[in-house]
Amino acid sequence: MIPPVPFSNEIFRFLDRHHFERIIPRAALIDMDGTLYDSMRNHTAAWYRLMTEIGVKCTPEEFYLYEGRTGASTINQLFLREFGREATDEEKETLYKRKTEYFRELPAVRPMPGALDMLTVLRDSGIQRVLVTGSGQRSLIDRISADFPGMFDEDKIITSRDVTHGKPHPEPFIRAMQLARVSPSQSIVIENAPLGVEAGDRAGAFTIGVTTGPIPRETLEEAGAAIVFPSMPECARLLPSLLLSMLSISKI
Repeated sequence: MIPPVPFSNEIFRFLDRHHFERIIPRAALIDMDGTLYDSMRNHTAAWYRLMTEIGVKCTPEEFYLYEGRTGASTINQLFLREFGREATDEEKETLYKRKTEYFRELPAVRPMPGALDMLTVLRDSGIQRVLVTGSGQRSLIDRISADFPGMFDEDKIITSRDVTHGKPHPEPFIRAMQLARVSPSQSIVIENAPLGVEAGDRAGAFTIGVTTGPIPRETLEEAGAAIVFPSMPECARLLPSLLLSMLSISKI
């Protein structure tokens, strides 16, 4: 009896939903905060401090759900909720700068355990890596080449400054596909946040969710993740098998 192909159910469901015949992975579009870096606790702390200072009622936990939005979009959303109006451009710029300062005051964040292993699998499989982050903070972006040497080319980075619409809009991942010169059926996305997962799925990529924080796997599945791994080390361990299965499965 021929053993089943690993992850065949997840792959066939994805192909059916997006009306693709097969996946030929040529580029991986990879989130930064919460995926490559264990940074979300610092981000949520900085956002919570900023917003409570200006009178916005919020909880630290809710900022995990905003991960992937641009800073301006997050500020605007909370202004609409609390004050019933949009933030001005000056307010967005001033407040995001202050949030960045609060983030820098916190202890330095570390690379996510398993992230380098995951990137190594992709590199050794001949798959391009494109960084796709909703952040515009250089404090982490500038660390990428030192913490993950040789994993990202300088011209393969999409930040909040490169897009008009942040996640959950698909634009960041569409721009990343254009940089890598690949189609959606040649792309995989690796994300830890619901908004990022939604953006990746809307862009047509096979989107891998990874639970690296308090957000449950069910939330990532509901956002459109084709598959969810319980940790980044587990993602790195199973990624070679998933990539091989993608190449072996076709609806033709």
